[in-house]
Amino acid sequence: MTTQAETPKSAAVASAQKAHGFRRKMVGKVVSDKMHKSIVVECVTARRDPLYGKYVRTKTRFKAHDETNQYKVGDEVEIQEHRPISRDKRFTVTKLIKKFVQE
Repeated sequence: MTTQAETPKSAAVASAQKAHGFRRKMVGKVVSDKMHKSIVVECVTARRDPLYGKYVRTKTRFKAHDETNQYKVGDEVEIQEHRPISRDKRFTVTKLIKKFVQE
C-alpha cells in the first residue's frame, strides 16, 4: 500500500525525466544574435570561495538554438539542455523572461 498518491502531473514529469534524463535549466542574457537560428547566452553564477569566503562571479557563454530568430541582444532568457544540435550548440531557448527595453 502506498501512503501518498502520485498526481498525474508529477507522474508525467517523472516519466519525462526518465526518458530524457535530467536537463539543466539556466537563466542568462543574450549577448549575440548575429547567427542564423542561434544566439549566445551569458549566464552569471556566484559561488563562495572556500578559503576566503568571498563571493566570486563567473560568466559562462552558451550557444543556444533560437528557431524563430525572435530573441535580441539584451533579452533575458531561459535555456535548457538539449541533444547536440551542432558542434557548439547544446541548448535551446525555452522562454523569454524579460524583454530588453532601450532607453
